[in-house]
Amino acid sequence: MLTVFMRTRCVLPAIAIAFAATSAAASDSPPIANVTTGQLSGAHDNKTGLNEFKGIPYAAPPIGPLRWKPPQPVAAWTGVRQADHFGPRCMQRPIYSDMVFRSNGVSEDCLYLNVWTRAHSSNEKLPVLVYFYGGGFSAGDGSELRYDGASLAQRGIVTVTVNYRLDVFGFLALPALAAESPEHATGNYGLLDQNAALRWVQQNIAAFGGDPDQVTIGGESAGSMSVSAQMASPLSKGLMQRAIGESGAVLGNLKPRPLALAEQQGQAFEQRVGAHSLEQLRAMDANALLKAAGEKDVPEFHPTIDGYFFPRSPEAIYQAGEQAHIPLLVGSNSQEGDYTSLLNDKALTPANYRAAMEKRFGKHAAEALKLYPASAEAEVKASGTAFASDDFIAFATWRWMNMQHQTGQAPVYYYYFTQARPVKRDGSAGPDAGAVHSGEIEYALGNLSGNNVFAWTAADHHVSDIMQGYWANFIKTGNPNGVGLPNWPAVANKDNGLLRQVIGVDTHESVDHNAARSEFLQRIDPDAHL
Repeated sequence: MLTVFMRTRCVLPAIAIAFAATSAAASDSPPIANVTTGQLSGAHDNKTGLNEFKGIPYAAPPIGPLRWKPPQPVAAWTGVRQADHFGPRCMQRPIYSDMVFRSNGVSEDCLYLNVWTRAHSSNEKLPVLVYFYGGGFSAGDGSELRYDGASLAQRGIVTVTVNYRLDVFGFLALPALAAESPEHATGNYGLLDQNAALRWVQQNIAAFGGDPDQVTIGGESAGSMSVSAQMASPLSKGLMQRAIGESGAVLGNLKPRPLALAEQQGQAFEQRVGAHSLEQLRAMDANALLKAAGEKDVPEFHPTIDGYFFPRSPEAIYQAGEQAHIPLLVGSNSQEGDYTSLLNDKALTPANYRAAMEKRFGKHAAEALKLYPASAEAEVKASGTAFASDDFIAFATWRWMNMQHQTGQAPVYYYYFTQARPVKRDGSAGPDAGAVHSGEIEYALGNLSGNNVFAWTAADHHVSDIMQGYWANFIKTGNPNGVGLPNWPAVANKDNGLLRQVIGVDTHESVDHNAARSEFLQRIDPDAHL
């Protein structure tokens, strides 16, 4: 049960944090933070002036009998616990080549978070960002270089990255799990982990100079989907004041699975691994379960409409205006997908494009070809990439933006990121044709220097400065605008479209006229789910 993570914040010790001073002698003494479960010893970075606390447990290790249970409270410790290195990342296979981890291996014991802060006392009440990583709910980690919190922390934001359970460990649904649950719920353990981390932040972030009443949640891809999910859940929507979504939402074509389907898939997996009870399943080797989950014909483990975290579908929750009514900064990239995925290595011709769209849309192909037209090779590339991007994740992101704009009772700031990454340093590839999926992360979080794969240019750093400025202002005020930045209007109707900010070398406001594409995809495939 999650009742242990109550909304009411605990009273923290009077001396909640002690930070190293600038003198050489003081720099030898690590910063100390007092959280509700004990003392933490972090590390001071003399170069950035920041205090960093890594590998902080926010829930008990979900191992043994706690496998596939909601996160449980952390046991208090005596003495000072070292928090100067990243904890293990959650169980996952090496799926994505662009993930650069600094974590201490892989383990089921993985419910840790990390904090970067420039605060010198617990009285500073700095705004807070809690960031959830992407990786398709199957991979990712709060230690990844691209999510490093130092740059935003230097701008006066207490930055937190969170590990949450993944794959079969985070999203297995079974009738037997529902039967043992006081809430009769199953699945969504990874989302419940995030909720527990947000409750930990409410109770403890003041110890790091953060303001629990000024919390922004953010994320990219599955992390962005997680943000949209936390906004929808009655368990979480009071735990944050603002939200940032970078490419992804649990809406549109990425809806969570219906419970019956999720339980059916869970039972098929249980049979596949030869388990005849929850006890046997919980006793199985974690690596064996992970290997079985990764076999080709096993459906991916993703969020579920469980009746608890999601009392009903996110679509219904947003439509009724029952989600968190908070400012939202949300958008997607110019090349979330690529036309090549549609053509399957066939020649780049209008005829092949037409055939691919007819195969994909059947009786709706004529309408699709009007919305994604292609009469020449260049148009095949443009329309094919637009469709591939929408079909993958941009449509779901648009759906979230539009529904929050309609029912959220708070400003929405919508962006379209266009900056293509430059050539790779080793000359093996690049520059990218457009802003690829996940390509905005280092720009937004100020971490270009941490990615040595690409030969970043002055233009890239300029775009990063703008994007970081927008993100930091939004985290602080709920509005991305500020001195020296191109004006970014909130979403509003204009010229038969919606206002949107194009972010790139030429950052400017524009009018998005692509609603018809998303409305078409919603209409023809209303029951699609992740």
